[in-house]
Amino acid sequence: MKMKLITGAVAAAGLMAISATANTAHAGTLDDVRAAGELKCGINTGLPGFAFTDDSGNWQGFDVAFCKALAAAVLGDTSKIKYVSLTGKNRFPALTSGEIDVLSRNTTWTFSRDVDLGFTFVGVNYYDGQGFIGRTKLGVKSAKELDGASICIQTGTTTELNLADFARDNKIEYEPVPIETNAEARAAYEAERCDVYTTDASGLAATKATFDDPENHMVFPEIVSKEPLGPLVRQGDDQWADIARWTLNVLINAEELGITRANAAELAKGTDNPAINRILGSEGSMGEMLGLSKDWAVNAISAEGNYAEIFDKYVGPDTPLGLARGLNALYKDGGILYAPPIR
Repeated sequence: MKMKLITGAVAAAGLMAISATANTAHAGTLDDVRAAGELKCGINTGLPGFAFTDDSGNWQGFDVAFCKALAAAVLGDTSKIKYVSLTGKNRFPALTSGEIDVLSRNTTWTFSRDVDLGFTFVGVNYYDGQGFIGRTKLGVKSAKELDGASICIQTGTTTELNLADFARDNKIEYEPVPIETNAEARAAYEAERCDVYTTDASGLAATKATFDDPENHMVFPEIVSKEPLGPLVRQGDDQWADIARWTLNVLINAEELGITRANAAELAKGTDNPAINRILGSEGSMGEMLGLSKDWAVNAISAEGNYAEIFDKYVGPDTPLGLARGLNALYKDGGILYAPPIR
């Protein structure tokens, strides 16, 4: 069968359409959030470990934790969040239109999204890469052996173009099976509407963790792309971008400095470490510079903990996903995670 690149073309057309209608953000998002009394945070429609509802119907997860930290920093309350579930296809229009204030939905930082669509990525909270999962009964041990396979792929994502590039480079023909959400992808894959599912490796781990027979499925060894995932806001409001950016940086720096959810309030009374004092507000005026309260960082860390606490709770080795820190370990621990200093 002939390789079909129509999904990649559709993705490109979608980017152009959003770019043509995108408006830069109006300065004053912080005032808007305060006036509304809530943070409108765009998240996944459902992805184990990253965005899911608990038994009480409350949103939890690695990406959701950033929403809570940001709401705590700005409003002092993690409950003042309106979660907006978004697919890969409608997440960007929602941010452009102002339906949401920030997008925290396993989104890859790319040139076109940053420059052409008019978004500002505030940092990387998860270094990922695209992979493939398939049934062991296929007898395939490498993505390079997928010639003729049907492949489930989410529309409106970088995975469409990555798959097209990988197939072209390796002279592979495939049949794309377009889907919109991870839940739909899982259902289609389990119903054997496709032989293979491709998405970010973290998403594959999340999907495999839900299978009744995970031993009958394998994630192939190839990682075919760089997927630096992180939160983003609209361009045009530097203050709001700074608030979102430094909230993320606080969580990473807090891990490095040993500031945790349990000890943040106590350390905020003052320590012998000036870096801790500046972050937690006993020295300097970092919160004032952002237009926030002195204890903004204490609130952000107290929401769900520092970066390590969030990672370990939702996606780490002791969770169903079982993800190792890998590249997402701090630079001093062999990873590449690194936040600018708060000084």
